[in-house]
Amino acid sequence: MSETLPFSEPTRAWFAHSFAAPTPVQAQGWPTIAAGGDALLLAPTGSGKTLAAFLVGIDRCVSLPPDAEAGVRVLYVSPLKALVYDVERNLRAPLMGVQRAAAAGARQVRVDVRTGDTPQADRRRFQRNPGDILVTTPESLYLLLTSAARESLRSVHTVIIDEIHAIAASKRGVHLSLTLERLEALADGPVQRVGLSATVRPVQTVASYLGGAQRQVTVVDTSAAPNLDLEIRVPVSDMDSPVVEVDIDEDPFDVDFDDDDPHEPRKQKKLESSIWPAMHPPLLELIRGHRTTIIFANSRLLTERLCNQLNELAGEEIAKAHHGSISHARRAEIEDDLKSGRIPCIVATSSLELGIDMGAVDLVILVE
Repeated sequence: MSETLPFSEPTRAWFAHSFAAPTPVQAQGWPTIAAGGDALLLAPTGSGKTLAAFLVGIDRCVSLPPDAEAGVRVLYVSPLKALVYDVERNLRAPLMGVQRAAAAGARQVRVDVRTGDTPQADRRRFQRNPGDILVTTPESLYLLLTSAARESLRSVHTVIIDEIHAIAASKRGVHLSLTLERLEALADGPVQRVGLSATVRPVQTVASYLGGAQRQVTVVDTSAAPNLDLEIRVPVSDMDSPVVEVDIDEDPFDVDFDDDDPHEPRKQKKLESSIWPAMHPPLLELIRGHRTTIIFANSRLLTERLCNQLNELAGEEIAKAHHGSISHARRAEIEDDLKSGRIPCIVATSSLELGIDMGAVDLVILVE
């Protein structure tokens, strides 16, 4: 099988050692990408889309002479900063594997990251000595093209746009399409475009967005209907007038003792017109009934409040909050805590959406 792959010998050797065979999106996408054609790859999460998009570019970079001039060859654009860092981590294995399989003295391919969180020292180093692969966001790419560092992008031959469905129909998508045309005008040669998504509708509209007016885009559609065990739960009987009985702190000077145990103060109760007290116990029960859980909420404030309420109810830190106001380093720690089993739950905003690799997740809960 490896002899038929459109790569150099080191890349074929690494792939054959690492995988039994290409996934459908890889087998169908690589011929078009290797031939330099524009492609829209549609495949489920976990199907190898990222490697399908990157491996041809990695192979081209490793195959360059060791003394080739520094410059970005492969440009990856993500709508989400967290996904940028996730992809940078996931590229380490194929890069190291292919370079080890190559002959001694082969070109060492480096990946740079550029987001709003990138330190100034790294930005200056990029301008002096850019890596072959750059992973970034639409906004950071725009800013790069307006700075002196844009000269590093003249050598780009491939642009990968991940989660393209999250960009195409928005103002960010319009802005990105203009940025791609500016990149095309700057680059020394034609720039191949590869779009990735698990789901886009209508497909041809997104393909036209990816290619613009003058380009022919090949659609590789290996997507499938999601296999979901979906349930909607309503924790109160009347959503219009939710009334929940909740415990209140006892007044130490007015304590009513339990009839069964005269030494145990009776829990004081009150009625509260809110759905939230009814939501916390079943959420905690669901978390404790699964190994890993992600709860998605609609705002950063709600994420923090819900996380605090669950931890207070559990009597321990059972969940951690994850959102855009938390530093990148801290978000990475929290993600690793869930993957490694140190905590069973993350409460997140959209900062954990759009294909970020969270390992095996047993349960996803959408609140509101």
